[in-house]
Amino acid sequence: MEDREQIYSKRVRAGKRTYFFDVRSTRSNDYYLTITESRRHPQGDGFTYEKHKMFLYKEDFDKFVDALKDAVDHVKTELMPEVDFSQFETKADEVDVVGESSDLKWD
Repeated sequence: MEDREQIYSKRVRAGKRTYFFDVRSTRSNDYYLTITESRRHPQGDGFTYEKHKMFLYKEDFDKFVDALKDAVDHVKTELMPEVDFSQFETKADEVDVVGESSDLKWD
């Protein structure tokens, strides 16, 4: 599927990984979400990036969010109840919201 116009983008930096949540439109003015994980690897004098992309369509939004919340809650309450997850709260410089004028391209 060809990526269409980008409507909204949120970037979350997490160490050597960056996650992109991009809302895009189709030719028929429908919307879908792409979730991209980009991992940075050193190569020579620079870096190379390994990317994995998921496409999430509107009919699956609620099911996806519910399953993600259930899985995270299970880890927090059943597997790791002793961990204070607030220590991992997002810092302002780790999350960026990018509007339509962004020149970020992650194809």
